[in-house]
Amino acid sequence: MTTVDVATPDGTTSGAGSTTSRKRSGLDRMSVEWVKLELMRVAYATRGGFLARRDPRAVLGWYVLCALAPWFTYSTPILVALFVLALGCALAARIGPLLLGLFTLGLVGQAAYVLVLVLVLGGDTTALDGLLQISLKLGAVSLASMAAFVSLDPEKLSDGLQAMRAPAVLGFAISYGYRMVPLLIDEFHDIVDGHRLRGAPHRGHGFLGWRTIARIGRIAVQAFYPLFLNTAQRTRTTVEAMETRGFTSAGPSTAGRRLRLAHLRWSVGDTLLVVATAATIAAVYTFLPTS
Repeated sequence: MTTVDVATPDGTTSGAGSTTSRKRSGLDRMSVEWVKLELMRVAYATRGGFLARRDPRAVLGWYVLCALAPWFTYSTPILVALFVLALGCALAARIGPLLLGLFTLGLVGQAAYVLVLVLVLGGDTTALDGLLQISLKLGAVSLASMAAFVSLDPEKLSDGLQAMRAPAVLGFAISYGYRMVPLLIDEFHDIVDGHRLRGAPHRGHGFLGWRTIARIGRIAVQAFYPLFLNTAQRTRTTVEAMETRGFTSAGPSTAGRRLRLAHLRWSVGDTLLVVATAATIAAVYTFLPTS
């Protein structure tokens, strides 16, 4: 009996009967399962990061400062500095490659589209500077949003909003929306797999794959109704379960609110986070040219 040697990533070889693990990279990671896992990590804040260890009230305060700062100036140097700071915070918050890839693709696509539009319409450098400013503002706010909300799981976000005297229904809606996104992806995947198993395979891909594209579009349309029907059933079950536990009655209760928020602790690190962010933004506005 012959044994076939298989090369492993570290350069060693192993027999055919042994189990080897291969690290996935590149296009191997672009699958539906990988997208679902990335969405789960985003929704439940499992990556960690410097904001994940902070009190949710401090994270929300940090986000408000970073989101409002770019809108009070039209200075390109200040906006570039704020964008770089937001990018550094986003990387430190360990945003997944899926969100960063979508953000980069959208930003580059928007910049290319606007640049072509300005050149076709005969614009000058003044128009390009104005478009650059709005792109930097939106980019900085988007990066701050991703860094903040990737670091907060649904429970922490809901508790932070309730601690800041937001309506209980608002906190529940945001928390429930966070939890429903991965479930919707999973439900859609199951419905599409069911259609593909029951349907007959198409006869070839056709010119430029038009048969495959048409089939995928038809399945997506057919999956629309059962997807929302199953979502409505999940929502009704959740609402009934929460009502049996007294969600509506416990919402305005002071004792219930105090019991739910008893685990929140504002530490010295939370104060340093907010103060350092405010000081950094003030220094950027003070030392960089405003025009």
